[in-house]
Amino acid sequence: MTDTALAPKTEADTDSVTAADIPAAIAEIAAALKARRAVPYLGPGAFALLPPDNCPIPRNSAELTQRLNAKVTAPGRFRTNLTAVAQFIETRRHRKTLEAILNEIFRQTVPSTPAHRLLAAIPAPALIVDVWYDDVLDTLLSGDRERSWGQIQGLSHPQSTGEWVKYYVPGGAEVTAAEAAGWETVLYKPSGAVTPVGNYLISDSDYVELLTEIDIQTPIPPLVQERRAGRHFLYLGCRFDHEIQRTFGRQISKRSSDSHWAVIQGELSRNEERFLAQHGIKRLDLPLDVAVEMLEEAMA
Repeated sequence: MTDTALAPKTEADTDSVTAADIPAAIAEIAAALKARRAVPYLGPGAFALLPPDNCPIPRNSAELTQRLNAKVTAPGRFRTNLTAVAQFIETRRHRKTLEAILNEIFRQTVPSTPAHRLLAAIPAPALIVDVWYDDVLDTLLSGDRERSWGQIQGLSHPQSTGEWVKYYVPGGAEVTAAEAAGWETVLYKPSGAVTPVGNYLISDSDYVELLTEIDIQTPIPPLVQERRAGRHFLYLGCRFDHEIQRTFGRQISKRSSDSHWAVIQGELSRNEERFLAQHGIKRLDLPLDVAVEMLEEAMA
């Protein structure tokens, strides 16, 4: 699932998707968050806000791939491809071995980042999407006993009996979709998570199954489809330079609003620039910690 080469992008291309007035964009985002009209969409890049020696879990797909290879070395021809390495371990050592390794990697006490704390401080977002396997947001949200919330996790085929997702209340008990409909806030973990039971969507076979259905939205739970309708998405700690990242970003936000935001500092790839332009995503060219600080001030 790699990208094909495209024509070199120009400065004009990047300018077309980059917010020219940062303070105005921040004010607009803050207003949407306060009004429950924005859906935060958090990626693993949020953990880049932690120093490497203070972050016991991988901070991106490349680091996770290295950690998997340290446990079971994959052949060189695909050693840097996360889904292929996970598939190699699943095929050669059994799915339970892959899950045990992932549990060992992610079942750590991880400091929260400013981005995680920002999202956990929003009073009652209808929906938060978190595409990494950690439990930091789970822990933060659980700390507020007055909050009405729960999480929906994506499942791989070996972990399910035909369902695409499972529903969990704080503390980890599984509940039904009907019970989940009453939550004030839904934390949607489409790739699964280490807690409460270690659901993981990660290998080639996991994604082949999902990608055959995702265009018709079957894997996206109805409650998520309902809560994204008409809302704006705010992408934090995300890049869109690989096909799976773009597919998740596109399909999870389908039939929402036609204007969104992404905090991405520096040069965009041609594929990222195209993706942002196609889906009405305005890029804020800021360091993530600066953007978070500005949002905190705007929402105070």
